[in-house]
Amino acid sequence: MNERNTLKINQDGHLEIGGADAVSLAKQFGTPLYVFDEAYIRRMMGVYRDTILKKYDGNGLVLYASKAFSCQAIYRIADQENIGVDVVSGGELYTALQAGFPAEKIYMHGNNKLDYEIGEALDAKIGCIVADSYSEIDKIDAEAAKRGMVQTILLRINPGVEAHTHAFVQTATTDSKFGFSIANGTAEKITAYALTKKNVKLAGYHCHIGSQIFEKESFVIAVTKVMDFAAEMKEKLRFTMETLNLGGGFGIWYTDEDRKIPPEGYAEYLEALIGEVQRKAQEHDMQEPFLLIEPGRSIVGEAGVTLYTVGAIKEIPGVKKYVAIDGGMFDNPRYALYESKYTPILANRATEACTELVSIAGKCCESGDMIAVNVSLPKAQSGDILAILSTGAYNYSMAMNYNRNMIPPCVLVHEGKAEYIVRPQSYEDLNRNDVIPERLKK
Repeated sequence: MNERNTLKINQDGHLEIGGADAVSLAKQFGTPLYVFDEAYIRRMMGVYRDTILKKYDGNGLVLYASKAFSCQAIYRIADQENIGVDVVSGGELYTALQAGFPAEKIYMHGNNKLDYEIGEALDAKIGCIVADSYSEIDKIDAEAAKRGMVQTILLRINPGVEAHTHAFVQTATTDSKFGFSIANGTAEKITAYALTKKNVKLAGYHCHIGSQIFEKESFVIAVTKVMDFAAEMKEKLRFTMETLNLGGGFGIWYTDEDRKIPPEGYAEYLEALIGEVQRKAQEHDMQEPFLLIEPGRSIVGEAGVTLYTVGAIKEIPGVKKYVAIDGGMFDNPRYALYESKYTPILANRATEACTELVSIAGKCCESGDMIAVNVSLPKAQSGDILAILSTGAYNYSMAMNYNRNMIPPCVLVHEGKAEYIVRPQSYEDLNRNDVIPERLKK
């Protein structure tokens, strides 16, 4: 059923995730439930790590893009797999540090880092900050001076590559809140500005062209443009790029409309980038930069499945049939945001043929609270266990307490056994920070 060994159907006709029966997981932990296959996560981290080792002589580092899924357990796995991480907030940084992740292998992103987040990064002595504004460079320089240190930074630049993906997740077109454009000269200007700072060490550049991209050409074009720009800065400003961060954005399978790439297939994407870096370095007589990449979705996306219990079923004759679940946009807002598509399966009846076209509705008081629209299923019944595949990335990390629903827990499956990595919320958790002013108690 699945080339990635994350999913299969067992002898009972149930969906298995990492060797664990999905129906048993739903019974043990309840639903909604996020389930992650540890073996698949480690396999994907290893593919990227080993490709840099073999094809680039180890002159680089994989950074897990933790915005895809952040919790202490994922940082422990990343550390054990000898890769780095990137964080995009003080909360992600705190979580990584609490997990004991080495600060020197943490890189921080963000287009508007808050003052206290910059301070926390400097106090932790993280490896690098990716700067994205003049004011941020000023703040890093000033705060580093107070601490008697020099902070390494990269500059986020915009190569102007339009990737073939949803407009909401393109980040390197001319009009973007991220980065400084090579084409209009602003990338050169901020490079010159950063080089004037005494407590900031500019090591190189970062670019990220978007997310859920399948074709290699966009990535390669971005490399070409950034390497050409770096050669120009060497000529004009006598600045030598030591580090190049090419971001992430590799696509994953959500439905049969997407290309199915086995884990080792992602090595080909990275090899294409490495080859272009080497070619341009030779062309411009430049040193090959220390190479960073930031896969997130492709590491955890297909490793994750969300389990639900089917509740109410409502059919509007001649219009639509709704199958309602005990979750919704509070645990997966991606359909509401992007009309993202997913593949559902009845985990307790996984061998049955699909006979109906249905729409899977959440329990929130919003008409737009849908998980999947016009998808094929066997005739669903109340109490069935519904699995939504490829939900490991940007589901838990985007979850919320809308309608005061509780964010589901996460479990990690290892050799068929599951353990909590994020515990369930309770009603007490929902009310923990509520305060009733004295005047309202009368």
